Amino acid sequence: MTGHEVLRVFCGPDGGHGNALGVVRDGAAVPGRRGRQAIARELGFSETVFVDDPEGGVIDIYTPGLRLPFAGHPCVGAAWLLGVDRLVTAAGVVGVRREGAFTRIAAPAAWAPPRTLRRHATPAEVDALAVPPPGEWIYAWAWQDEAAGTVRARAFPGRDDGIDEDEATGAAAILLTAELGRGLTITQGLGSQLVTGIAAEGRIEVGGRVRREG
Repeated sequence: MTGHEVLRVFCGPDGGHGNALGVVRDGAAVPGRRGRQAIARELGFSETVFVDDPEGGVIDIYTPGLRLPFAGHPCVGAAWLLGVDRLVTAAGVVGVRREGAFTRIAAPAAWAPPRTLRRHATPAEVDALAVPPPGEWIYAWAWQDEAAGTVRARAFPGRDDGIDEDEATGAAAILLTAELGRGLTITQGLGSQLVTGIAAEGRIEVGGRVRREG
C-alpha cells in the first residue's frame, strides 16, 4: 500500500465527525488509473485524492469504484492540506479561499455529478430515513430554519461500493445551493457541517473545517 494520510473534511463546530478522505501525496508513485483505482478501492473511503503537483495544486480524485473529474470534499481537504490558492482537477481550475477556520472552494454547479435532491418536510423525517437500495444517488434534506438558511441533510450514494451513506457531501451541497439560489449552513450525517455561498462568475462555494486524523 502506497503511503497515505487521512483527513476529516467538513468537521462539526466541536471538531468532530467530518468525512474521511484519503490523500496520497506522492501521486507520481501511482501513475496509472488502474493502480490508483485499486488503492482507492483498498482504502475504502468515499474518495481518495492523488496529488500530482503539490505546488500547482494538481489532484486526481477516485471513489472505490470510479474516477471523478470533480468532487467537493476532496477539493476542500486537498486545498487545506496543500495550502494552495487554487486546485487543478480533471474538470478544471477550482478557486480556493480561507476564512477563519473554514477552507472554501468555488466551482460551477455543472461540474458536480448528478444527484437527486429530495426535500422532506422536517429534519425528523430526514433523521428517520433508512438507507435506500442501490441505484440512485439521493441527497435528502429539510429546512431547519429557512429564514436562517440552515439545513439538515443526509446523503445516500447508491453505488453499491460499500459506502451506503456519505457523511458530508460537497458536490451535493453545491447543487442544493445552486437550486435554492442562496448560501446555506448544512448539518449532514452524524454531525458534519458544510457552509455554502454564491460566488462570482456563476460559481458556488462550499467549505468547512478540516483536521488530520491520527
